[in-house]
Amino acid sequence: MFLCISVPSIQYFLHQKGMLSSGVHYVFDTTIAADFSILESQREFVQRYQQRNQEEHALPMFASACPGWIRYAERVLTNLVTSHICTAKSPQQIMGSLVKGYFARQQNLSPDKIFHVIVAPCYDKKLEALREDFYTALYNSQDVDCVLTSGEIVQIMEQKNVSMKDVTEVAVDSLFGEIKEGDVVRHDGKTSDGYLEHIFKHAAKELFGMDVKEITYKALKNKDFQEVTLEKDGETLLRFAAAYGFRNIQNMVLKLKKGKFSYHFVEVLACPGGCLNGKGQAQTEDGKPDKALLNQMEEVYAAIPVRLPETNMHVQKMYQDWLEGMDSKKVQETLHTKYSAVNQTASNLDIKW
Repeated sequence: MFLCISVPSIQYFLHQKGMLSSGVHYVFDTTIAADFSILESQREFVQRYQQRNQEEHALPMFASACPGWIRYAERVLTNLVTSHICTAKSPQQIMGSLVKGYFARQQNLSPDKIFHVIVAPCYDKKLEALREDFYTALYNSQDVDCVLTSGEIVQIMEQKNVSMKDVTEVAVDSLFGEIKEGDVVRHDGKTSDGYLEHIFKHAAKELFGMDVKEITYKALKNKDFQEVTLEKDGETLLRFAAAYGFRNIQNMVLKLKKGKFSYHFVEVLACPGGCLNGKGQAQTEDGKPDKALLNQMEEVYAAIPVRLPETNMHVQKMYQDWLEGMDSKKVQETLHTKYSAVNQTASNLDIKW
């Protein structure tokens, strides 16, 4: 069985236009996987904050959704940094667990009978899919068998003379049998699933009993390094940051190593501007990102309805029926992983971007 994960706007093409010779049987939206990733990241941050005085590496916590950042951290930095990375899997790899685990069971299929493809705006997700952590020896099966970038999808469409104008938008398939998941939704916050905003609001409520409705970003050295703070009676209770692009990441790491790091959580993304500006997106003829297209995507994304992960009834049901409760061993095995440094040299931080 061939599975492709994508957005509804290309589902008709994937199903009916024969993107691959065998065709595509199911097209899923990955938002549910991001729901799980955000919820697990929220819970882990609260736990780390509560353990900050007993556990040396509890804080700061770094987001784990960006494979470019993870690859850099593991191959260039030390365990001093990787120990701070959130253990929640990325949405891509949680989707792999859902498809090869939950969906396979629902369909009475062995995981190796499913060929699972992810469509993403990022080349590093191809490498992420190959990690040994996401391989099941029993079935000789990766959770994600193949990753196609959105730019590669455009190339395939061009080769088959298919235009987006020819595509009819239809509903995505459901992981839940006959139940339809409804319209595509997005998460609150910026265009990369909004980890910072979700974790910030959750932590404010859980740790300090404060309901945060709106978040104000303060740009510091540049637009790709911004901070958010939670203030009460003149005291800063929480200090979060969004660090996009490797120059900002390098500066962040240097401050951490010098012991001058004041943030509790950082949403780290390798690409300047975030995931919509991923290197796997469609490029102009000169190989540069299409800024007009990026602006258009940001507008389209902002117009998508927002849904909080906590309100997804399918997620709550799966925690109980499939994962055996939110605090179960199966949750740790299915939704979490570990990161550690694999290569350390004296000149690692001398790298220039």
